[in-house]
Amino acid sequence: MSTQLPEESETETEAERTETPGDRRRAAKRSRQQSSGAQESAETDEETIHIKVFRYDPEIEGKMEPRFDDFHVPFTKGMTVLDALMYARDRFDTTLTFRHSCRQAICGSDALFINGRQRLGCKTQISEMDEPVRVEPLPHAEVVKDLVVDMEHFYDQMHSVEPYFQTDEKPSDDLEEQRQSRENREKIKMSTRCIWCGACMSSCNIAAEDNHYLGPAALNKAYRFAMDEREGEQSREHRFESLDQEHGVWRCQTQFSCTNVCPKDIPLTEHIQELKREAVKNNLKFW
Repeated sequence: MSTQLPEESETETEAERTETPGDRRRAAKRSRQQSSGAQESAETDEETIHIKVFRYDPEIEGKMEPRFDDFHVPFTKGMTVLDALMYARDRFDTTLTFRHSCRQAICGSDALFINGRQRLGCKTQISEMDEPVRVEPLPHAEVVKDLVVDMEHFYDQMHSVEPYFQTDEKPSDDLEEQRQSRENREKIKMSTRCIWCGACMSSCNIAAEDNHYLGPAALNKAYRFAMDEREGEQSREHRFESLDQEHGVWRCQTQFSCTNVCPKDIPLTEHIQELKREAVKNNLKFW
């Protein structure tokens, strides 16, 4: 027995001598990959989230018929619906299409219909959703592909209210700013939070049936400037001429659906009602 041990030791020493640095690096890399794969498999076995994602591609035969695809995504603490979609796209199906940008509820590009309600994907926690998490494009909009909808009509409505200052007079000094009182700033503060996500427009049944209706987002944008004390009086009157119309503020039926889904908690319905009151006061004449 004692005579065999030195021979085994000598054989191992010889193998070590013949191993090149490249061999050692490749062996270490294989070891890391196996370890990473085992860890990922273990995490997947621990807990996964089931998401059902709407799929539609009008340009590829066989995918023109709308359907839902199922994905089982490994769950991690703090995971959002957007995180889950990105994992599914990167790991399972690279053709999965959706919009996203800042991932901080600021850009508004990832507004989706999640479990039957308009939400921002980056703001919606997976842990708070019932499974399977059903992800669809925004209702009442033309679907371009998968979760992407055509936003052109929404942007047209937003721009139609002239979302910019129209002051009658400017300070005489170019370096002098147009001042605003703190009280007035507080009054319009919430309206300035709009991120143009389109969630409110998608939730509005009136907007769904009437393409001429300005919609809650555009009316809120009009409120932001009409109620700003720095707006010129003539400009304000001109603005209310476009708002005090059948398809303007009077088309709103006060359903509060827009307020309920707004990801920035803007009291949209309240702002529209105040615009109605201002429109009535502008039309009052005393002789």
